[in-house]
Amino acid sequence: MSTARRSEVQHVELHHGAATDVGRVRQANEDAYLADPPVFVVADGMGGHDRGDVASAIVVEEFARLASDGYDAERGAEAVAATLQAVQDRILAFDAEQRASGADANFSAGTTAVIALLVDSSSGPVWLLANVGDSRAYRFNDGELEQVSVDHSLVQELVDTGQITEAAAAVHPSRNVITRALGGSALPGGVSGEADYFLLPLAAAERLLLCSDGVSGMLDDQRISSILGSCEDPRDAAEQVVAAAVEAGGHDNATAVVVDVVGLVHTEPYDADAQRLSLEQKLGALP
Repeated sequence: MSTARRSEVQHVELHHGAATDVGRVRQANEDAYLADPPVFVVADGMGGHDRGDVASAIVVEEFARLASDGYDAERGAEAVAATLQAVQDRILAFDAEQRASGADANFSAGTTAVIALLVDSSSGPVWLLANVGDSRAYRFNDGELEQVSVDHSLVQELVDTGQITEAAAAVHPSRNVITRALGGSALPGGVSGEADYFLLPLAAAERLLLCSDGVSGMLDDQRISSILGSCEDPRDAAEQVVAAAVEAGGHDNATAVVVDVVGLVHTEPYDADAQRLSLEQKLGALP
């Protein structure tokens, strides 16, 4: 299934496409996505937990409300943080209802989420990206693919501390173990729904890709980059990324949202480290 829409939001013209597939192993698709400019979301319900499809649907419902009701573009991070809190509250309430109705005492729905929305900065509109878990945000610029988000996963922590390499992480037996999620109170050590936030100048992202780990776990960066570089239309790009993930094995649900910013003029270089927001910045002066 795919969708496409052309729109002009906050004087920024966006073209986008989205696609999702259950894959070849799962019985149900617990991924969900939203493509409602200027808000884009991919949520991956946790298959090892109860009713991951409900948890991912709650993410999409809450961010759809943000897209329809609007938000202060100068306080975008606050709007995202409030929406994520609403998601967390709803999932935990759903868990409590299920347990009260006779479900297992450990019933726990959970989901990852990766979000992109346009916000205003002193230099004009920019992307605000946020992630919880291992659903990813990539930027594709001048033929080069770069992961912007940082996975909240056990293997990423091992990579960060130098215990394993990126190559080893790709095949590590615990590569699907995440350390943060929305809901998911059955995660080891409890649950953290706190997101990481990133600011991305529009000129540094001719194309954005948001995807579940059913894509990133099946396709390496070179393959993703090849597809994004060969498809001019974001609808085709999203469909082909998902199709390639399924063809590569389809071990999980696969979902991709591709967003192009049209008519960009390159001005300033992009510094990935400088764009990552601290907790103080995300709720302070910056959007």
